[in-house]
Amino acid sequence: MLDKSALFKESEKAILVGVVQKNQTEVQVNEYMDELAFLASTAGAIAEKKFIQRLQHPDSKTYVGKGKLEEIRDYAAGKDIKVVIFDDELTGAQISNIEKVINVKTIDRSDLILDIFARRAKTAQAKAQVELAQYQYILPRLRGMWKHLERLGGGIGTRGPGESEIETDRRIVREKISLLRRKLSEIEKQAYTQRKERGEFIRVALVGYTNVGKSTLMNLLSKSDVLAENKLFATLDTTTRKIVFENTPFLLSDTVGFIRKLPHHLIESFKSTLDEVKECDILMHVIDISHPQYEDQMKVVQTTLAELGCADKPIINVFNKMDLYEEKQFDEWLEPEVKASLLEDLRKRWEIETAGNCVFISALERREIEKLRITMLAHVRELYLKRYPYKTGYQQIDYGA
Repeated sequence: MLDKSALFKESEKAILVGVVQKNQTEVQVNEYMDELAFLASTAGAIAEKKFIQRLQHPDSKTYVGKGKLEEIRDYAAGKDIKVVIFDDELTGAQISNIEKVINVKTIDRSDLILDIFARRAKTAQAKAQVELAQYQYILPRLRGMWKHLERLGGGIGTRGPGESEIETDRRIVREKISLLRRKLSEIEKQAYTQRKERGEFIRVALVGYTNVGKSTLMNLLSKSDVLAENKLFATLDTTTRKIVFENTPFLLSDTVGFIRKLPHHLIESFKSTLDEVKECDILMHVIDISHPQYEDQMKVVQTTLAELGCADKPIINVFNKMDLYEEKQFDEWLEPEVKASLLEDLRKRWEIETAGNCVFISALERREIEKLRITMLAHVRELYLKRYPYKTGYQQIDYGA
């Protein structure tokens, strides 16, 4: 990948573009655009303006209509706009056609997410995974993206797979994809060996939408120092720690966050990282209950888990950020009894919907963490008893692995 050290000395001004299609509402698309703005901010851009158009179907040539494209062009001309970001995936031909009209670098949501992953990749495995996803993204777009791929000026959406002059020959791109797959296969063999060496431990994996507080919770439960910040995809690599609650040991892993419209080739590339989720015994689904679309985020995670074949695993639903939820939902003059009643209704609703497998916490304020520990411990011990019924006590499990 390209050297990224000097690409973000100053933020780029960006325009965001979305389309309200027949199965969507304008409210939904506005919320999606807010998430796109957060993605852009994570990549180092400032969203100057959002353009939204209602269409039955996106235009096959330019995605949005001719009039809307001219409106974007006119706005960009006087505002020093450096990049236009579309919320949906574009073809190479669409990108080329759009750029001919607006004369501004144009990328789509997938390109933006790949850019963020390229910045966040630290280990050899994560870098190879991102590079593979980049080539898979490029391959079907080669015909329409020659100029797009040849830019060497840096900035959002230009982190190509790392050559000073990007190859445009499909054969070379396919060869690179094959090479990266072989490289990742070797890395995965090493990771599989490491996982096998963990022995008899029950394994718990933190999963959830990106930026819901998984890493903060990981730090709190394991007393480790995992990167946690208010940005999307703060960490790409799985971090695993051994934890002992009341003489009962288990392994806790923090995994990459999921997101709406996560590019399928990115999921494929990160398959080996997501194997931690597939091979775990218990899932802890962390949910940012303060987010206005938290239920939609839950559905995204549940869909992704189903795609990974993990939907039937035991799940503890951890509703995090209760402090922010109360701050947003309750007026300071609200009677304490009314507030308590509303919170109780919320808890009862989700206890019914999750068959009692839920806990409401604030990782930041360490609220209800002891209840979470007790819940985790009960699930872990139950699995130990099923798996090793011949053992008479948890003290007999090897703690030294």
